[in-house]
Amino acid sequence: MNRKTPSPLLKGAVAAGVALLGMKAYVAAKAARSTLATIDKLDVARYMGTWYEIARFPNRFERKCAGDTTATYTALPDGSVKVENRCRRHDGGSELAQAIAHQVGGPDSPKLRVRFAPAALSFIPLVWGDYWIVDLDPAYSLAAVSEPGRDYLWILSRTPRVEQDRYEALLARLAAQGLEVDRLQLTPQA
Repeated sequence: MNRKTPSPLLKGAVAAGVALLGMKAYVAAKAARSTLATIDKLDVARYMGTWYEIARFPNRFERKCAGDTTATYTALPDGSVKVENRCRRHDGGSELAQAIAHQVGGPDSPKLRVRFAPAALSFIPLVWGDYWIVDLDPAYSLAAVSEPGRDYLWILSRTPRVEQDRYEALLARLAAQGLEVDRLQLTPQA
């Protein structure tokens, strides 16, 4: 019996099929988790200003950041929001990342889409990221931001430090939403 070796084209098709099935399984597993809840509504004007990063899930965008991380939000006349993220690098220098954000779903929506890529690329959906406010105290002084896949999480405060009891209460609320709070890494603030 003479067996032929599968052609490279057939091998590629099989590999692509396996990859597609893997991606479908990954997406289905993500969708099976309960939907991440946001706050009910956001007063954008009150949210503007500087926030200090208290903790975050490790991520590739902040790998150069050693501490003193802030996010400053400024409302623009066209209704969008200017975002400036700053941090102190490991070498002592500073890092600045600028973005534009737009609310999704109306003027009270706590869901935003953020783009750090150049404006010329704004037509590409992949350059936009979800920025969902999932917890915010009534004084607009302590917030948690994530996204539907729960892969990212930031805890932000109007001050460089947060009282331990407030921080632990926030962690409990976030854990109840299915966020893996044990992944949080504290951000040093001077």
